Amino acid sequence: MAKKKKQTPEEKNYKVIAENRRARYDYAIEDDIECGIVLTGSEVKSLRTGQSNIAESYASVDDGELWLTNSYIAPYEQAMFPHEERRKRKLLVSRRELSKLWQATGREGMTLVPLVMYFNHKGKVKIKLGIAKGKKTVDKRQTEAKRDWGRQKQRLLRHGG
Repeated sequence: MAKKKKQTPEEKNYKVIAENRRARYDYAIEDDIECGIVLTGSEVKSLRTGQSNIAESYASVDDGELWLTNSYIAPYEQAMFPHEERRKRKLLVSRRELSKLWQATGREGMTLVPLVMYFNHKGKVKIKLGIAKGKKTVDKRQTEAKRDWGRQKQRLLRHGG
């Protein structure tokens, strides 16, 4: 049985809220960037219970600001002021990063795909965006073939022949 690695105090609060596992299959991720996200109190409470989905969402630059569209955060039942489930949420990045993202999406034909939403070691909600290019069906098949071959190699190594 494998030993669990002891967590340092700053890693204890790190917790993945939602992950977009399909993104790595559908897109070739060139680069990624960590962003803050503007949320209301009831949204944070709902995220603490782990009720969210970023699989169908995307990010875009509108009017000089970065927005996350179509992400789902379940309503929090005990909230006095409930939130809208699929509203546009503002993402927080520096001006330099924003201009880099704007150039990548405008000139190079890239898209901004959310990869993972998580609480960082300080307890703040962060989202990791991937600067990605869509894969064609052939590329998806090649990726799948590589992954299958990797699994077969591991099985052969484990069982000794």
